[in-house]
Amino acid sequence: MKVAVDVRIAGSQDLPAIVRIYNQAVEEQASADLDPVSLEERRAWLDAHPEDSHPVLVAELEGRVVGFASLSPHRPGRGAVRHTAEVSYYVDARERAHGVASALLEACLARAPALGIEVLFAIVLDDNVPSLSLLAKQGFQRWGYLPGVARFGERELGHVYMGRRVAKERC
Repeated sequence: MKVAVDVRIAGSQDLPAIVRIYNQAVEEQASADLDPVSLEERRAWLDAHPEDSHPVLVAELEGRVVGFASLSPHRPGRGAVRHTAEVSYYVDARERAHGVASALLEACLARAPALGIEVLFAIVLDDNVPSLSLLAKQGFQRWGYLPGVARFGERELGHVYMGRRVAKERC
């Protein structure tokens, strides 16, 4: 069942929920991080995502933050890729498969052109079928694959690079 969520720019008041949700993914080995992140680490991360260029968005359901997404610069400082960004999104375990990730991804896609972002890509662990399916539904294509680059003990996974253009090509 899809739920109606409100998506907005994240603020410092959202950090506890963002940390909790991200650390769920770390615990489930659904992120390449092996150790939980702290509030202070995420504070620095949020500060590095200015609202006017590479924001963090949160999805709220009945006043609770149930997911977040970020647009991050690709290879900062390298001018030729300044219009390319990585999109990442995470959803509270209790709210998955209810349309939260779709709402977050759609909001990122809608905001991207006004932010000067022309190309978006996501890096997904190769066993994350729901995320790969969602990205494909949103027009992302498989642009690359790095086999066996993520190791969780004896479990070895690859990274799938999914990408799409979000602005018209220049003439």
